[in-house]
Amino acid sequence: MIVRTWHGWTRPADADRYQELLLGRIVPGIFDRRIPGLTRLQVLRRDAGDEVEFVTVMSFDDWAAVEEFAGPGATSSVVPTEARVVLSHHDEPSRHYEQVGDVRR
Repeated sequence: MIVRTWHGWTRPADADRYQELLLGRIVPGIFDRRIPGLTRLQVLRRDAGDEVEFVTVMSFDDWAAVEEFAGPGATSSVVPTEARVVLSHHDEPSRHYEQVGDVRR
């Protein structure tokens, strides 16, 4: 399994707007693409003082699925134009990890 992480930051005044955009349009749009091998997408939010940090954590079955999402090379950030308007900065490129364990109680 491949785990893809991405961070984006907004000003506090833009955080709720970005969260609504992310959860209301961007995430559903990703799942509407019906990418084979995309198994999970988590959205995290953290107040970081003068910024608000958002993290997306996506799980894919394999690199082919990651490339289907992000294009050739698979590392480019996928940030729609409407999101760029409210983000102050973001990761470029995204980071990828091979999952080597998943321990739960």
